[in-house]
Amino acid sequence: MPLRPGARAWAVWAAGLAAYTIAILHRTSLGVAGLDAQHRFHVGASALASFAVLQLLVYAALQIPVGLLLDRFGSVRLVVCGGLIMAAGQTLMAFADGITGAALARVLVGAGDAMTFISVLRLVPHWFPPRRVPVLTQLTGLVGQLGQIISAVPLAALLEGPGWTTAFLSAAGSGVFIALVTLATLRDTPERRINSGTAVNLRKLGTDLREAWGHPGTRLGFWAHFSTPFAGTAFALMWGIPFLVAGEGLSRTRAGSLLTLFVLVGMITGPVLGTLVQRFPLRRSWLVLGVVAVNLGAWALVISWPGRAPMPLLVLLVVALGTGGPGSMIGFDYARTNNPPHRLGAATGVVNVGGFVASLLTIELIGLILDARTGGSADYHIDDFRVAMSVQFLIGAVGLAGILRSRRLARRRLEEEEGIVVRPLRELLAQRRGLALSRTVKGEGWRD
Repeated sequence: MPLRPGARAWAVWAAGLAAYTIAILHRTSLGVAGLDAQHRFHVGASALASFAVLQLLVYAALQIPVGLLLDRFGSVRLVVCGGLIMAAGQTLMAFADGITGAALARVLVGAGDAMTFISVLRLVPHWFPPRRVPVLTQLTGLVGQLGQIISAVPLAALLEGPGWTTAFLSAAGSGVFIALVTLATLRDTPERRINSGTAVNLRKLGTDLREAWGHPGTRLGFWAHFSTPFAGTAFALMWGIPFLVAGEGLSRTRAGSLLTLFVLVGMITGPVLGTLVQRFPLRRSWLVLGVVAVNLGAWALVISWPGRAPMPLLVLLVVALGTGGPGSMIGFDYARTNNPPHRLGAATGVVNVGGFVASLLTIELIGLILDARTGGSADYHIDDFRVAMSVQFLIGAVGLAGILRSRRLARRRLEEEEGIVVRPLRELLAQRRGLALSRTVKGEGWRD
């Protein structure tokens, strides 16, 4: 593989990125339309949250099967099929007038979404040299978040203007268009447009899953992905607009602007984290722990603030949450570096389950707490959100425990298999301080 990818590689990556961007639009569309959906379907917060939870549950449940299908059938087939399935879901949502149709629509969106991201991610190591993979993985996840800006601004404008049906039909039309573009443009590998793997059988399925999960590096990736994005996902996918509008008293325009800032922060921090992962691969877990601390620390400030939080603090919260998406991409780097190519799809699927399990638990628990405090009405007070959002600390504690345990096992496995000893960071810092002091003592400046 050439060290400098050609125009063809960038064109394939751009086509996959467009497909993922539209998938994010579909994924986050219900969050933008949350208050409209409550009035259209006459449901409370927990019922509305169940739509998003159902979508995420389908997404998470399909990750491992889709990973196995990806190893078998390649990226092109799955990306195109996923795009068409999501478009069908948005069309159904456009005409749904009851919770049954809306639930089925979100099931279709979750199923198509499950096929898209890991399929696009699989293209990167096929088309780009290994040294570029960490940064391009970050860029894939983050540039795709432009779909959230599309849902936060143009889709919101369509909801306020022409209305519900036009907004969701427009989303469906964009999905069909991008599916046709990817069908014409994507190639699985530089050698083959359609690259098929070995046939999937129950024995191979069980072996791949067992070996992928059995490696502590994969489990570390799972817990890294569990712990980093759930706060931002719950905010962007479901509860951000209701919290900012009904809880903090912002207008829809200002709330949409904060969601746009959320995406932009992710796009800025992603390449930075990707570069750090590339330069310090043995310190990836510290980056993950830092992202978790930033997310939970920002929520602690907002929740503890008496009354409604001032705009600078809300901006700080959105900036902190924007780091969660880039942090979650580190989990996929664990999957890539700890698994052979033939089971990379299965390992990536296992890792991707983590963040969405945490997200759906967070979304549903917040909805249940809000309903318990308001009796099922949409008349929220900031104190209701303050109590409901506190559940995120419980999810974060579970994730941190998983990270610390799997990190210890992964380091032990690395030492046994490759003889690489990952020394604790405090020892390295102490060693460097001692080295710096030694150089100062021996230097000309000390004698002066």
